[in-house]
Amino acid sequence: MNVKLAKTEIIHFVGIGGIGMSGLAIIMNGLGFHVQGSDLIESKNTERLKKLNVKVLIGHKKKNISNSTIVVISSAIKANNPEYKEAVLRKLPIFKRGEMLGNIVSLMKNVVVSGSHGKTTTTSLISSIFSMAKLDPTIMNGGVLNSYKNSARLGKSEWCILESDESDGSFLNIPFIYSIVTNVDKEHLDFYKSIGNLKSKFIEFINKTPSYGKCFICSDDKINKSIIKKIENKNFFTYGIEKKSNFLIKNISQTKNFSKFDVQISLPNKKTKYIKNIVIPMIGIHNIRNSTAALAVSYIIGVTDNIIIKGLKTFNGVQRRFNYLFKLQGTDFFDDYAHHPTEISSVLEGVKKVYTEEKIYCIFQPHRVSRLKSLKDEFSKSFSNADYLILCPIYKAGENVKLNFKYEQFAKQIIKNSKVKLIMINNENELKKYVMQNIYGKNIVIGMGAGSISQWMRKLPNKL
Repeated sequence: MNVKLAKTEIIHFVGIGGIGMSGLAIIMNGLGFHVQGSDLIESKNTERLKKLNVKVLIGHKKKNISNSTIVVISSAIKANNPEYKEAVLRKLPIFKRGEMLGNIVSLMKNVVVSGSHGKTTTTSLISSIFSMAKLDPTIMNGGVLNSYKNSARLGKSEWCILESDESDGSFLNIPFIYSIVTNVDKEHLDFYKSIGNLKSKFIEFINKTPSYGKCFICSDDKINKSIIKKIENKNFFTYGIEKKSNFLIKNISQTKNFSKFDVQISLPNKKTKYIKNIVIPMIGIHNIRNSTAALAVSYIIGVTDNIIIKGLKTFNGVQRRFNYLFKLQGTDFFDDYAHHPTEISSVLEGVKKVYTEEKIYCIFQPHRVSRLKSLKDEFSKSFSNADYLILCPIYKAGENVKLNFKYEQFAKQIIKNSKVKLIMINNENELKKYVMQNIYGKNIVIGMGAGSISQWMRKLPNKL
């Protein structure tokens, strides 16, 4: 008998154009589920879905769910959304993305990557190793993998690698076998209300590690260190440059094009082992840590050292993670998703170490008023490794939140705390004019943010 799991259901995604929602929709569509959805605007994500014959409606209207039997909502969907309201009125089953993701993942062997930063890159690195090992995994990522030109793919094996989303607590609904906690930082406090609540959820997450699995925790992270002390389930290994790490990073060297390092593996009741001469086509200690997390989980499931090394060395990257864009007026331009102080600091620290002769320009667009308000002091200190900061207007992402301080005061605070030369611009055209008139010769420019800054950067070479 061929059992068809919910294949008669019509599953409607409200906000299907989001990177996480579109990825889940792609996988469920590939598995044979009847998937459709809606979003406010067309995007590259909706285009990818349409190419797969997924019905995508533009605009949120209650009639969009007229034929739906199940509704999936993203964390961005509010209670006043007309489709959500209609689903409640009709008493349809409503699942958060994380809940539906958990349901799908439970059908597979899996590796779940969690943490405040580095999830997307780590997920992608594991995918690269697993693919090199011919494990053909299903992948659900928070960014577009250059190897697949998509954020998700349906593999033919029983393995699934996915990036979790802790923003609304729904990552606790994902039943995992192997998991990774990259770090825990002040993020999504609009939901958690305090760093203490956030920590407790990660402790709960780690304590769910099954006996037949393992959790891998970065021991370099300050909050992770405090979490480790409170974990009751001791079924975990650590990784990092911290000397007691089970997967210890050693002998680091970096150039503009790659990083090289060794990993010392010390596991209970086993001889110490070394994997040497690991090369990754990325810079920055944060990416070395991400690569070591990918190495650790791959090693534990039995992937050979040689395959691990090849998978890391041939990694093709993720879009918007220090991606080279173009050379303009003798200056190299890069695009990065960094939108949190920790991410900004990590990227600029890595750049400063290898770009020793170039002036470093950072073009930063703050993402969400709420994030800037809660992390104002941290943001002001995160640009110390840049020579120039071009500060763009805030990308509000639909938020109706008051800043409660003058933006010019924030700029002065950055100058004071980061010791950087700062230029404020008001729009895309002003950015282009400043770049064309002032940036030329041997420099490096990095556009940072989670809003429209990537599009602004890519259009810089166009004529005014």
